Amino acid sequence: MRRLTWAGFGLAAALATAGIAAAAFIGSGLYNIGADDHHTRIVLALIEELRERSIAVRAQALAVPDLNDGARISAGARRYAALCVECHLAPGVTQSQLRPGLYPHPPNLGQQEPRDARREFWVIKHGIKMSAMPAWGRTLDDASVWELVALVQRLPRLSPEDYRQLSQ
Repeated sequence: MRRLTWAGFGLAAALATAGIAAAAFIGSGLYNIGADDHHTRIVLALIEELRERSIAVRAQALAVPDLNDGARISAGARRYAALCVECHLAPGVTQSQLRPGLYPHPPNLGQQEPRDARREFWVIKHGIKMSAMPAWGRTLDDASVWELVALVQRLPRLSPEDYRQLSQ
């Protein structure tokens, strides 16, 4: 019984010390949160793991509609051109005035292999904290979000001409 008491005390002391150290670090303001300075490797690794696990857990139960529907893809292309291209670019769109000031830099969805459709839906609908990715679910219904997903799933395979025609 005495071992458990000392072990419990040691664990409580370690947790209290870690909490005090974390509070002192946060309170010091030493960590630069400015978007024009990169995260340290450990902070970036922690943020990325937190983001990916959080999205995976929340997106796993989503039911994916037919993303091959031409009308859905066309509607998604028009919506993407209006809402997304300034940050995520597109085939034939290689720069924007907004994108260079964003950190972390948003993925160039015209050059990135598509991710799981459920993941893409969740990210578009709910956004990502401290990344400039808005929660489009506050202004778009689920059908509109799925239109964007249908387009994003095809974006890397579209030529600049195909994208321009779809987005008009």
